[in-house]
Amino acid sequence: MCVSAVVRHASDLLLVQRGRGAHAGRWAVPGGRVEPGEQLAHAVVREVMEETGLRVEVERLLGVAERIDADGHFVILCHAARLAEPTDARPEPHAADDAAEARWVPVDAVERHDLVEGLAQFLADSGALDPVDR
Repeated sequence: MCVSAVVRHASDLLLVQRGRGAHAGRWAVPGGRVEPGEQLAHAVVREVMEETGLRVEVERLLGVAERIDADGHFVILCHAARLAEPTDARPEPHAADDAAEARWVPVDAVERHDLVEGLAQFLADSGALDPVDR
């Protein structure tokens, strides 16, 4: 079981470039495996912090995605999250853990990145790229 986080700041979306594994070099929203005994919301907060250095709060479940590949069968619970300390100044992410790079990407430029398979469709279907009032 895995979690991921859709984190927005105004018209930007937080993306990480995978640094290792089957999807190394491709872009995704922050996320990873849920540790044994860990609550989902705690896993979301931990994964975003580990990969970007940013503190977030979970807002709601956006949807569920599945990935089946040579590494296994992954069920990914994707959550909407917001910065824990909202501010007009956008905090800059710092890639760490298994992220090679982390950055804010304007929502209208997200699909120009080499996204992991299925992410563009999930983001569109979930409304994650819709305009927000922040």
